[in-house]
Amino acid sequence: MINTISIGNYRSLLNLVIPLSNLNVVTGANASGKSNLYKSLRLLAETAQGGVVNALAKEGGLDSTFWAGPENITKKMISGELLVQGGPRQSRARLRLGFSSDDFGYAISLGLPTPSNSAFSLDPEIKKESIWAGNAYRPASLLVDREGSLIKVRSDRSWEVVTQYASSFDSLFSQIADPVRTPEVVSIRDNIRNWRFYDHFRTDADAPARQPQLGTRTPILDNDGHDLAAALQTIKEIGDSQALSEAINDAFPGAKLDILMQNNGRFSVEFSQYGLLRPLSGFELSDGTLRYLLWVAVLLTPRPPPLMVLNEPETSLHPDLLPALAKLIIKASKFTQVWVVSHASRLIAALESSEDCNSIRLEKELGQTKVVGQGILDEPMWAWPDKGK
Repeated sequence: MINTISIGNYRSLLNLVIPLSNLNVVTGANASGKSNLYKSLRLLAETAQGGVVNALAKEGGLDSTFWAGPENITKKMISGELLVQGGPRQSRARLRLGFSSDDFGYAISLGLPTPSNSAFSLDPEIKKESIWAGNAYRPASLLVDREGSLIKVRSDRSWEVVTQYASSFDSLFSQIADPVRTPEVVSIRDNIRNWRFYDHFRTDADAPARQPQLGTRTPILDNDGHDLAAALQTIKEIGDSQALSEAINDAFPGAKLDILMQNNGRFSVEFSQYGLLRPLSGFELSDGTLRYLLWVAVLLTPRPPPLMVLNEPETSLHPDLLPALAKLIIKASKFTQVWVVSHASRLIAALESSEDCNSIRLEKELGQTKVVGQGILDEPMWAWPDKGK
């Protein structure tokens, strides 16, 4: 489980360090930084997929993601005694992303390249990457260290250079992962690759989830939800079928879910509701009902990931469905670490009723995202391996 995440110099997240638990609920007013925190998690996930540079390009390039305010915010600026103003930068601009668990920690620092004649002179470069043992970085706990193109790993009491020619646009996860030589790299890479992100399922008339689809065993629902029927049938056969029935009944008392298997191997959803004389097909389901079934398939997965991030799961759901959704999320958090980004007060209240819930309320102060009520002594222990460089 990740117990700390830290983001530096990413849009409104100038210096954010957050403690985490199994169930985490991120809330706050519009424009408080919820989306930026969600996007920073996606960027972290891209490091293990080899796509962090392309992901930054889609956001307009690294330079456009940097914090746009002054390098240092003083107390007088906050109190209004001094105008908010900047000056020449005292340190190099770096985008920093990192997290730690009880076993390992990881941090990456990205910056702009030195001026050159290359056509790719605006591509971000990975300036620093580090993996350390334990939940807080210390020089003595460092296991893998990257400085530009040089990567070295700790070997007993000394350091061994793995390569001096690492690609500036590829993470060390893509370049030195070896189960024998660098098992910690493989462990963290595989963990990150198994993170799952779900947001804004399509529920329009042509949504893939409404269409009959070829069915194969599906322990993990796809991001577009096209394999919904197969995923629900998989839960019935190798997952928690009782929890599936309870989730349907909690939201729609007296309702019944069936999966129709056609002769051509295609699966489709049939949903029987109390009072109706025939089941409804996927084409006939309301947007809210279909979206709830998609969340059921996500949260009752027979193969729980190490981290599951749900972005505004309340979208299109009637408020009366939110307690049933919260019950599903709380149940899922017993088997996987869950992040929920939401502004639905009824869902938030239901999730916060769980004693395991870690509520993270964001606010902005002079454009900078902060955690409401978090003082210096409330922050988890965190240090960047490249601080001051």
